[in-house]
Amino acid sequence: MMTKGIYELVSEEQLKKYAELAVRAGVNVQKNQLVIIHSDIKDVTFARLIQTAAYEAGASNVVMDWTDEQSTKEFYLNAADDAIDHFPNWQYARFKEWDDAGAAYIHIISENLDAFKGVSTERMSRFQKASRTKLKAHNAKIRSHEIRWCLLAVPNFAWATKVFPHLSKEEALQSLWQLILLGSRADGKNPIKDWENHDRAFESRKKYLNDSQFEALHFTNSRGTDLLVGMPKNHFFIGGGVIDKKGIPFFPNIPTEEIFSAPHKNEVNGTLVATKPLIYGGSVIDDFYLTFKDGRITAHYAAAGQEALQSLIETDEGSYYLGEIALVSNNSPLSQADTLFYNTLFDENTACHIGIGNASPSNLQNGSNLSVKELKEAGLNTSLLLVNVAFGTEDMKVVGIKEGGTEVLLMKDGDFQF
Repeated sequence: MMTKGIYELVSEEQLKKYAELAVRAGVNVQKNQLVIIHSDIKDVTFARLIQTAAYEAGASNVVMDWTDEQSTKEFYLNAADDAIDHFPNWQYARFKEWDDAGAAYIHIISENLDAFKGVSTERMSRFQKASRTKLKAHNAKIRSHEIRWCLLAVPNFAWATKVFPHLSKEEALQSLWQLILLGSRADGKNPIKDWENHDRAFESRKKYLNDSQFEALHFTNSRGTDLLVGMPKNHFFIGGGVIDKKGIPFFPNIPTEEIFSAPHKNEVNGTLVATKPLIYGGSVIDDFYLTFKDGRITAHYAAAGQEALQSLIETDEGSYYLGEIALVSNNSPLSQADTLFYNTLFDENTACHIGIGNASPSNLQNGSNLSVKELKEAGLNTSLLLVNVAFGTEDMKVVGIKEGGTEVLLMKDGDFQF
């Protein structure tokens, strides 16, 4: 019998297919592989379905890494200052041991915007900085796709009523389930097959962009975005499926609709007007814009969450620059849902976006074999964080500019032209 509440509003068969998608397409579990599932205790039902699917796929061990939102809030509110600034060595050692064993990581996310109401954003960002600094090696492996990992979402009542405030709790939750499964292409008879087809479309577009080697991409729309994004030489667009160091394909994000690369750190100019709120460290940043000069954010303003936006940009020197530029069609199932999800994984896949902060070496040809110095010389940014900001619209126009100034229309009215 499924748990009462959120799992009653979707069939068990559908849930099992969704769990299997995470295991077989998401992290693509191999025989005798260690699997780590990161989940809040409130998502225990779905986490166990993933655990079962992982064992069925041949996992040697499936470790449940539980978190508890309520306890985390208590920590932020009441822990001593030195505890806030300290990320324990045993936490670091755990990730190192898992990484050395070749683990695959599945993260279940379930947005709750009010989870950290009343918590000081300054204390939260101090702890996040401490943990990011300690887990730098682990995060680098994640970013360079040395480790296979996958994010996917399950709804909860708080999140659903935020997305659908006009519906009853049950209706809101049912609607959010439908959108999550639709957007994740997990609502059909054979989701794994659907993902194979989805990936083929990605492959042909990535090939076109990588063969073209545009010098810059020019983004314009009626909302006020006019942004010229210079691209490094030998840049490389990735998206959809990626391939780990051993040549095993996986999908880090379920859903995923983006094709992205890294801009040249010092060659971004103009203004970007965000079209979706940004959820950062428990704060909602909304109605905001960023201005760039020679790659650096020189001005920013948010009608809501200005303080959180400022602390994000001031994380380190690299967080004044960009590490990602992503093209997303306005015609995907997620975009067509025309819904604000209040969740980055979903909202970034509904619209073109930039990433403030760290660039992935995978966005340069042969990038994973280059030294830190060589990546820097190629124009890639480094930072402790990478935070995505959506700015796509249904009238977005993107022009690729080739060496010598030839212009190619890449997107018109928010949709791919190639």
